[in-house]
Amino acid sequence: MPKKCAYLTMENTEGFFIYDNLTFGPLNKLDWEVSEIPWTKKSTNWSQFDAVVIRSTWDYQDNASQFINTLEEIDHSGTLLLNPLQTCKWNINKKYLDELSQQGVQIVPTIWLDQLDRVSCTSLFQELSSHKIVVKPLVSANANDTLVLKKDDSKNWELALKTFQSIPLMAQPFVDSITTVGEYSLFYFDREFSHATLKTPKKGDFRVQEEHGGTFKSVDIDSRLQTAAESVINKIAGPLLYARVDLVLLPDGSAALMELELIEPSLYFTYSEGSANRFAKALDSMAK
Repeated sequence: MPKKCAYLTMENTEGFFIYDNLTFGPLNKLDWEVSEIPWTKKSTNWSQFDAVVIRSTWDYQDNASQFINTLEEIDHSGTLLLNPLQTCKWNINKKYLDELSQQGVQIVPTIWLDQLDRVSCTSLFQELSSHKIVVKPLVSANANDTLVLKKDDSKNWELALKTFQSIPLMAQPFVDSITTVGEYSLFYFDREFSHATLKTPKKGDFRVQEEHGGTFKSVDIDSRLQTAAESVINKIAGPLLYARVDLVLLPDGSAALMELELIEPSLYFTYSEGSANRFAKALDSMAK
């Protein structure tokens, strides 16, 4: 009998770019049978699976507590959950960046706020020494509710003030290299480097996701970027089937961590020949 694996996804995947099907063939060759199951599906018997892998659950931020409850159900069923429950609980709130910063990881300069009003918004530009800032919620995916504010254009603050009037947020200076160079993503399977991509936003935008018009290409990375990424990976305890380290270049040329994606990152198998095979082998090895 083949081993059974469930990929957690969404009920409605229309408009999203999902590449996880590219791993089905490599997993079949390793005697795995894969099913895609929406994380919101009720009364799923998780114990029937040998492993459950979180993949394209890109609407979880709409009900993060329910999402965590689902992961807890899977974990309590005795089925192997990847990545592990505790890792997901830690990574779901972007305050993890503050913890990593305190451990010596260079992140984009960040201010953490419980809410946003006009006074605090005004002070952010001075505190971050920038005429353009980015504000985003602490729990989010796909750049949802991520907004760029300009110091000399307070009219564009209104949506941010409404969005964050009662929820916590983070604020960072706008990193110009995102639009001039792009954002680097380095992918690791079972802690081994697999491949890297460079993501660039469409003209006039700052969001690099494909759903927002961003473009991708496979790139070779230099030792500076790989060292920066691995310094992050090495600070994470426990098993990691997958990890995506998103890096940007600061004005001084140094690499800073933008995001560490350990829950449901797109892994862009189409941009690296053999990456789907490497993922399958990592999963097979970790499930033994």
